[in-house]
Amino acid sequence: MSAESSRKAFDALPEAVRALARADFGEVAARFRAAGFTVGLPAKGILTVKAAQAEATRPAVLLSVGVHGDETGPIEMVAHALEALSRTPAELAVDLMLCVGSIDAIAVGKRFIDADLNRMFRDQRGDLAGTFEAGRADTIIAATRDFFDGAGPRRWHLDLHTAIRGSRYPKFAIVPQLIAIDARDALIAWLGLAGIEAVIMNPASAGTYSYWTAERHGAAASTVELGRIGTLGQNDLSQFSEASSALAGLLRGLPQAGGTAPLVFDTAQSITKLSDSFTMGFGRETENFTPLKKGEVIATDGDTVYTVQHDEEYVVFPNPDVRVGLRAGIMVVRVK
Repeated sequence: MSAESSRKAFDALPEAVRALARADFGEVAARFRAAGFTVGLPAKGILTVKAAQAEATRPAVLLSVGVHGDETGPIEMVAHALEALSRTPAELAVDLMLCVGSIDAIAVGKRFIDADLNRMFRDQRGDLAGTFEAGRADTIIAATRDFFDGAGPRRWHLDLHTAIRGSRYPKFAIVPQLIAIDARDALIAWLGLAGIEAVIMNPASAGTYSYWTAERHGAAASTVELGRIGTLGQNDLSQFSEASSALAGLLRGLPQAGGTAPLVFDTAQSITKLSDSFTMGFGRETENFTPLKKGEVIATDGDTVYTVQHDEEYVVFPNPDVRVGLRAGIMVVRVK
């Protein structure tokens, strides 16, 4: 699509979607402020809306979208949800933080500027330390700390994404294993309401935003993949209908029931790219959750050969193009 066509497509979007994609919270912030909420704009692309009087029982919910700039579907979904809620602000039953991650990448239709923002949420960044996204991550980390500081025990973080490849389970989520059991069960139940078909329990951080909030702030956090990647304004919003309904209920504190319990997978092994000689043992078009049998080669990297260790493992997020030292995929096994 030409630059002129892209501009026309953007201009044709609903104003609420254009505003969120530009990280412009002006109108919705004014509506919540007029309704008596304490509204903050701690940095570009970050909005906080809190009850005027702090309540220990009030849940704190962080929503993040656009952590990858080319994953635009959740931006559209959340824009419509935020616009509707701001029209009836008294219905907001949680303290809310909304973070639009890679604003600059969204503006140019790219995944990132220098490096993957969703690998920056770690203490040691190595050769990623000087990247554009490292600075953005520092800004997000500071705002997140301030949002959760003093919040009650019910803390949520939904980091909403869409996947760059096909999947046997198009809607799935990654959940940090360290989340307390009761909070984890409540999160997984909500994910089922949101139409999530599979949940992967993650035992260790890969530098993702959701793992950071779970580990550092005790949030029931998840990286949520809501289907396939799409162009802003051309997303099939019907694929987000269940997630949109579940999100509306969560933000309004409404009783929620039903849904289908997701399948549950444990992480069997994480595949790290050790050098530029790294190659996968299967094609680039391999879908997420493709099964491999014991002994099959997952990847080779010089003298290192990754093979399937269980009778059957499923490959998720295979990506040989990541930087050396980063995760190039995970292998999972079904447990429930």
